[in-house]
Amino acid sequence: MVLMTFPSSTQEKPPEPSDMATLLEQEGVWRQIRRGEVVEGVVMRVDPEGILVNLGGKSEGLVALREMQTLSPEARESLQVGDPLTTYVLRPETEDGSALLSVDRARREKGWVVLRQAQEQDEYVEGSVTGRNRGGLVVEVEGVEGFVPLSHLAPPSPAGARPFGDHEVGARLTLKVLEVEPSRRRAVLSERQAWQEWRTTQRERLLEELREGDVRKGHVTSHRNFGTFVDLGGAEGLIHVSELSWRPIASPDEVLQVGEETEVYVLRVDREAQRISLSLRQLQPGPWQDLVAKHQEGDLVHGTVTRLTPFGAFARIEGDVEGLVHISELSHRRIQHPKEIVQEGEELTLKILRIEPERRRLGLSLKQAVEEVGDWPS
Repeated sequence: MVLMTFPSSTQEKPPEPSDMATLLEQEGVWRQIRRGEVVEGVVMRVDPEGILVNLGGKSEGLVALREMQTLSPEARESLQVGDPLTTYVLRPETEDGSALLSVDRARREKGWVVLRQAQEQDEYVEGSVTGRNRGGLVVEVEGVEGFVPLSHLAPPSPAGARPFGDHEVGARLTLKVLEVEPSRRRAVLSERQAWQEWRTTQRERLLEELREGDVRKGHVTSHRNFGTFVDLGGAEGLIHVSELSWRPIASPDEVLQVGEETEVYVLRVDREAQRISLSLRQLQPGPWQDLVAKHQEGDLVHGTVTRLTPFGAFARIEGDVEGLVHISELSHRRIQHPKEIVQEGEELTLKILRIEPERRRLGLSLKQAVEEVGDWPS
């Protein structure tokens, strides 16, 4: 029994069905088929028992249903008489003279070649998760069963998914080949390595395209005492604690939670140091904007004394805005120090004398407020 050998990996594409039929009938290119050989044939018939394949001349082979599991139902239904089909020779000849063939084994044998080439050329491969265990994930790549160790999985998503949260059975993964040993049927792959290379590419792209003043969406990845890190889609930026809120905060998690999606304002991009500085509060109305919108000179407001100085008392109003009650505006009588009239932490009714948002200055008066409300602090 003779046939044409499987085309080498350097061939750009398989022959068209009509060309294949012609080649199978040509003389001078045939040889005896052997067990374990990968061969190219032409579909002669598709029925419930399997696929009948012409291997050249009068030679035929049968692909049983159990040997075509890697073909999707759609792919099987789309097969037509005359279509080329790559198969693996399980038995060169049976009692009826035909060969037993396997599509699955052929794809697997080709898969080993693809994996080896991907490893040598440092290229990515795509795989599907078929199972998992305590050690990692079982994946199918080009018909080959491979393994992704737990240590080589990409980190959890920014949304805080569980270790296998993004790796359910059926999920598609982008992988790099670590080890290929066809003789041992061993293929070890890494999602983490592919992810790290992707992150490097994304970081370089983001650092190039980001501009100060941009507004971007990102996911909170972690908190530190000095601020919060946000993933912008391949590169992380830092929101310093002073840029998280207009109000004083004790901890970054008072404002944002890990995994939360948020919009951020790009403050600075240091391409040489590869650092991105972000701000959250720049996208929020500032306390001075709120003050100007709500109040005008002459209004009475409630305030809390925050500190005393020889020239007056500072008081916080509207949460985050501090104003000065000059020593001359504390009392109608002459005093040497504000502590003669007020104490830190004391709550007062005050009158707004001046609002200067550009200079971040607010002038307040206690004595004029007392004139209006008729209530003097004890």
